[in-house]
Amino acid sequence: MRGSEFAELTAFAAVVEHHSFSRAAAHLGVTPSALSQTLRALEGRLGVRLINRTTRSVAPTQAGAKLAERLAPLLSELDASIHDVKSTRNAQSGLLRINLPRLACEYFITPLLGEFARAYPEIVLDIIIDDALTDIVAGRFDAGIRLGERLAQDVVAVKLGGELELMAVATPEYLAEHGIPATPNDLHQHRCINVRMPTSGAIYKWEFQKGRREFEVAVAGPLIVNDSTTAVHAAVDGVGIAYTFDLQVQRFIAAGKLKRVLEAWSPRFPGMYLYYPGRRQPPPTLKAFIDFVRKHVRS
Repeated sequence: MRGSEFAELTAFAAVVEHHSFSRAAAHLGVTPSALSQTLRALEGRLGVRLINRTTRSVAPTQAGAKLAERLAPLLSELDASIHDVKSTRNAQSGLLRINLPRLACEYFITPLLGEFARAYPEIVLDIIIDDALTDIVAGRFDAGIRLGERLAQDVVAVKLGGELELMAVATPEYLAEHGIPATPNDLHQHRCINVRMPTSGAIYKWEFQKGRREFEVAVAGPLIVNDSTTAVHAAVDGVGIAYTFDLQVQRFIAAGKLKRVLEAWSPRFPGMYLYYPGRRQPPPTLKAFIDFVRKHVRS
């Protein structure tokens, strides 16, 4: 492959990743007009349109999507190879890109940032908070954090913390006024705070379990949010009943601001895992991060 062809493919991958010519150009350190010219050269050489561009959006065509799917792991592996070579010069320096949901960042990573920066001053952490199920290979991340049941089969995973439990909570004042639900079906008579799923955009159906029986309940109420932290604060303000993981509500329960309901029906989950692609050994910077997190986060 000639150098110009590699530059064209790298430019194309950046546009697909960032969904924007201006953001991709800034990432590559070129002007948007130069980037557009490079993409036109690639499309001309291949004889097919790869990108659909309007005033509002940038998206790959069907042919472009197929090329991007094949190209992403190749570029990721190339980046990793170059990163590994550079790491032999200084095993504790370089850029480390981590993709993780807000819950994991808030409770596992944010409390460690200061100490990690002091321990590894030459490592630059690029943390992307993302509640969607992003493909870390396609997004060219070094690692990610995700719930255990959402992990792919071909990754190496390191457990962070213990199990997580879903908890339905409301203020004592709300429950005094509206009553305490005895079963999940009673939620149909309550004001519930809904959460929109970041990946699908669908409203999350509340999951319950008792013994071997598992089922979902579609609830209704005065508020829909796409962030569980907002749902918890709304519950504290008396909006209604929220349903989220124990990590987010335990301090409010301990302070008497929230009260738990439907405890016998709440399911438990394996918890959060730090993971990375399993086809290669982690570079020294990632290994340093994994070892640091494992040391400081209780299993």
